[in-house]
Amino acid sequence: MLNMELARKYARAIFELACEDNTLKEYGADLAKVQQLYHDCPELKAYLCNPNIQPEDKKSLLKEVFEGGVRETVLNFLLLLIDKRRMMVFDAIHAIFGQLSNEKLGIAVADVTTVEPLSPEQLQELTARLESLTGKQVSLREHRDPSLIGGVVVRIGDRRIDGSIKGRLAAMTAELMAN
Repeated sequence: MLNMELARKYARAIFELACEDNTLKEYGADLAKVQQLYHDCPELKAYLCNPNIQPEDKKSLLKEVFEGGVRETVLNFLLLLIDKRRMMVFDAIHAIFGQLSNEKLGIAVADVTTVEPLSPEQLQELTARLESLTGKQVSLREHRDPSLIGGVVVRIGDRRIDGSIKGRLAAMTAELMAN
């Protein structure tokens, strides 16, 4: 719980800096670069979160890896996280920053679950329908679930739209059991 509160505090700080600079998308892209490398290279995460490694060594590595690749403010933010021994909450900071950013930009994130990947045309049509339904710009996050049999399940916030065969079968079963 304490870690999530810390993550919110730091995410809010970098978010406010991005808003002041009027470069919210750019900061988001830089944080996404760091997040991507953080996950592509688990050794980096282990190194940066290891309390036995001196902060100066960690900061030197961060500068070597990210200097010139991300905004100076983002790099300084990462160095601050090292100084405060908060790199272990970077995943949460990135996620919360994304939520704050989407809220500010009027973007709704839709989690779309299907059996097979959707074609670009299907994704475009689904995005257009969801945008007309929500009145917001929609960003899709795709997931796979073979148990759906077919169709699609969409979750936007606390709203769930189940157009899967599995969902229809469950509804039919419930209806038959009620009679």
